[in-house]
Amino acid sequence: MTLEPVAESRCFEGRVARYRHRSEVLDCEMTSGIYLPPQAERRPVPVLYWLSGLTCTDENFMHKAGAQRVAAELGMAIVCPDTSPRGTDLPGEHESYDLGSGAGFYVNATQAPWSAHYRMYDYVVEELPAVVESRLPIGPARAISGHSMGGHGALICALREPRRYLSVSAFSPVVNPTEVPWGQKAFSHYLGDDPADWREWDACALIRERGSALPLRVEQGEADGFLGEQLQPERLAEACREAGVTLDLRERPGYDHSYYFIATFIDHHLRYHARALGIG
Repeated sequence: MTLEPVAESRCFEGRVARYRHRSEVLDCEMTSGIYLPPQAERRPVPVLYWLSGLTCTDENFMHKAGAQRVAAELGMAIVCPDTSPRGTDLPGEHESYDLGSGAGFYVNATQAPWSAHYRMYDYVVEELPAVVESRLPIGPARAISGHSMGGHGALICALREPRRYLSVSAFSPVVNPTEVPWGQKAFSHYLGDDPADWREWDACALIRERGSALPLRVEQGEADGFLGEQLQPERLAEACREAGVTLDLRERPGYDHSYYFIATFIDHHLRYHARALGIG
């Protein structure tokens, strides 16, 4: 499978690049943003997979989070996939910001027409790592993080595939999507009308059913406009207490849902993951 460079810039003696490849899982062309630190010129480096939120592309995190300086210091690659399949032109794919294009929710859709392309879980967990880790100087030591819809994605990837990741964190995650409007809308379209089929894609449900050997770290702004209706981190805290799972929930007064919040605390998360990856 070809990994085609689309653009590249020097950054903190490493390089930020966009790569395109044909996804067999999603049956479309996909683009990812990748930061390779200077250490990657000499050896394969550990990697953080970052999953972005609703309406984002592979570029938002690279442009706005300010993560490259510390990633270069630590010797950590960062891989940012897109948030949904692109160019499939399915019915209803472009009608709202929280369904379809830019809103893949990191699940494997089972319902037509979405199931033909919207298998973002398999793409993020299996196909994309296989592609980038075989063609770029990126090693098998992986961490995962994300924001909002992507925070949900990071949590479910780590909870469902604990052997694939050494650490997990999230900013402002949708922790209980089966019980909030964003998740209910997406899941009913992608997974069908039976809420029982949604539970395997819900972090709170997964924790109650499976627990987690990995500790969870969550950053949440207390001035987040989506806090009460869509995010509800207290539900995650309750599930972790019941299951005996370690949760470091850091609630930050005055911070909202924006990339200003992410940029303020991303260094802390990178160093957290670096310790688990053996480079901190």
